[in-house]
Amino acid sequence: MAEIDDPFRAPRLETGVLRCPFQGEGIPMLLRHDEVRRAAKDWQTYSSDAPFRVPIPSEEHLRSVRQLPIEVDPPDHDDYRRLVEPFFLRARQPAFVARVEAIVERLLDESLGGAPVEIVEGFALPLQSRALAVLLDVPDTEADTWIGWGVHVFHGADGAAKARQLEAYLGARFDRAVAAPGDDFFSLLTRAHFRGRPLTRAEMLGFANLAFAGGRDTIIHSVACAIGHLATTPADLDFLRADPERIVHAAEEFFRVFMPLTHIGRVCPAGGEIHGVTVAAGGRVSLGWASANLDETVFDDPLAIRLDRRPNPHVAFGFGAHLCLGAAHSRTIMKVLLGALCRRVARIEVLSHRDRVERTAAYERRLGYDALVVRMEPVAAAGG
Repeated sequence: MAEIDDPFRAPRLETGVLRCPFQGEGIPMLLRHDEVRRAAKDWQTYSSDAPFRVPIPSEEHLRSVRQLPIEVDPPDHDDYRRLVEPFFLRARQPAFVARVEAIVERLLDESLGGAPVEIVEGFALPLQSRALAVLLDVPDTEADTWIGWGVHVFHGADGAAKARQLEAYLGARFDRAVAAPGDDFFSLLTRAHFRGRPLTRAEMLGFANLAFAGGRDTIIHSVACAIGHLATTPADLDFLRADPERIVHAAEEFFRVFMPLTHIGRVCPAGGEIHGVTVAAGGRVSLGWASANLDETVFDDPLAIRLDRRPNPHVAFGFGAHLCLGAAHSRTIMKVLLGALCRRVARIEVLSHRDRVERTAAYERRLGYDALVVRMEPVAAAGG
């Protein structure tokens, strides 16, 4: 991408809301940072208890189960979340970090031979898939299957077919976990109890569906955008290399500006007025994460990528009760990747790219790359 895209600036400054037509429904998108955060905490007014309708567009045609815990409100959300949160927080543990480091090192070994490297499907997709196999504590061979699904689990022209494939795969994994339980994520769910009763198969599938669909393309595109930025702005790679302590803040800045998920839905049980837009009872509002992350009243020069930006109160992982379960996983991947690039890569040259663009009737936004081909120069070769 040549620059950060902000199609929401004018409506954010003027009214704070953008009406977006999706699937025959006019959905007002909240655009301002403070209002998005307030709405994310106010689950009584802006409810997530809406199976299939939290994503926008809605996903009734793509899955048969409610995603957990994202499609329930407190207190159900809190009790569901406690069942799996410790598993996801393993991403902070040194043993997990070391295994992700080994994955990144192998990918760089394959990428530093001088040949062109396609980053989206050839680097970021394997990185995300193999790191997820570590997080879920399943054999690395499972990642080979997931890589074969491509960047999007069930979006695109063949989305319905891919969705059926995913549910069949998850059902088979749970059958195996019941027959031969272990310490993996699937086995954990087969043994989990919600308020004194075992989880139903639908609940198990709801957790697993979110684990595969919730953060897959977001991590892939964040990784690709970070590499693309360091390629087009080599001074920033040198900046990080000069002081690796800067990597923590750089990772947060990349998450702020390269926000693949534009917004997420909430249902208003009682309806009401949103900045002059009438929402019917049971109608939806969306929380505009991408717009909030570029709010000029919160972020100085928001379209500038500042790898030492502090403070950085971005909402790339949501806000409130539904803070992303995979945040620790995403942060570990990004920090490990940036550290390895600083140690091993002198320069990154963009050979070709194809932007990924989200086009709707209300806005058009560049999200990242559908394809990014680069050549990486190893540090050892930098001095000739």
